[in-house]
Amino acid sequence: MSIYDFDRVIPRKNTNSLKYDFAEARGVPPDLLPMWVADMDFAAPPEVTAALIAKAEHGIFGYSEPDQGYYTALAGWFQARHSWHIEPEWVVQMPGVVFALATMIRVLTRPGEAVLIQEPVYYPFRSLIVNNQRKPVINDLVLHHGKYEVDWADFEQKIVTENVKLFMLCSPHNPVGRVWTREELIKMGEICLRHRVFVLADEIHQDFIYPGYRHTVFANLGEAFQNNSVICTAPSKTFNLAGLHIANTVIADAKIHRAVIKELYRVGYSQPNIMGLVACQAAYQFGAPWLEELKAYLTGNLAYFRTFLLERLPELKLIEPEGTYLVWVDFSALGLPEEALERLIVDRAKLWLDAGSIFGRCGAGFERFNIACPRPVLEQALSLLESALR
Repeated sequence: MSIYDFDRVIPRKNTNSLKYDFAEARGVPPDLLPMWVADMDFAAPPEVTAALIAKAEHGIFGYSEPDQGYYTALAGWFQARHSWHIEPEWVVQMPGVVFALATMIRVLTRPGEAVLIQEPVYYPFRSLIVNNQRKPVINDLVLHHGKYEVDWADFEQKIVTENVKLFMLCSPHNPVGRVWTREELIKMGEICLRHRVFVLADEIHQDFIYPGYRHTVFANLGEAFQNNSVICTAPSKTFNLAGLHIANTVIADAKIHRAVIKELYRVGYSQPNIMGLVACQAAYQFGAPWLEELKAYLTGNLAYFRTFLLERLPELKLIEPEGTYLVWVDFSALGLPEEALERLIVDRAKLWLDAGSIFGRCGAGFERFNIACPRPVLEQALSLLESALR
């Protein structure tokens, strides 16, 4: 029996929501149904809200640091859900995973050095590399029989010929939804070790895995992999806390850890957001039942999405996700140029999606949907899309 009502539509207009209130500022019409940015239309677990209310009622919001209770909650979550043991001294709080990725790029590479990414991939990967004056090197994922795979020969060749220093791993992968197998991760890691390439892993979606798949923390593959990687995590995707700006970056290598602290001092960042600390601890202590119900609900949303395409929009091909609440759909059978496809989505379907091309040139012809919304919203979105295509 369900405890939480994920069917409830919570109005988000006029709440300073990036997803709902800033369409015109981002150059799109204000009347679109937004299914783009990766935040959910669900309220956070009630235990998180209660902890935030208690802190607000205390009324003092001074400089704060995580205490032992915070680290106990953090370690307990990752041990229970991912069999990953982390030490408090490995963890550095940052305001978000994107901030952490940018910080690590500067710590681990020098201007002009090459950083490898696997497109189509979360678009800040490339922009962070370029904006920090590094060189992006692309190992395109290959779509084979409806599933994305690594081009292993290209992966290693690019590392060698481009003198790659850093590999940015997206695991689970956004937007294509792959949950990399242990064997795939070991192969990536061994190639990187062989060529002295450090691994920077964005694992922010690690708690959203569909039945039949299992997430493997890259650093949990062995001591050599742990010492050759930094793992970027946050409760923001799992519990819909992005606006509270808290992320936990796990750095086992003491020398790199010291370099990261020095870089944070350089950019003027020290204590984290107190409300972020409170929310993170409460979520990891008490949020598991809420998450389990949410995952079951998202599995139902995915089933509805899959069936709708098969029965009513068969020309669109779902790339079956193994993880994340983001769905990657192939529109290429429509034969539309990129601009015409966007006009179809925006002007006729009245949807705000993420166009595939922003994830890399090999993403052209695809669209990314965020299905972390109440079922009535998902039904409305797919009906709008069907009407536009028919």
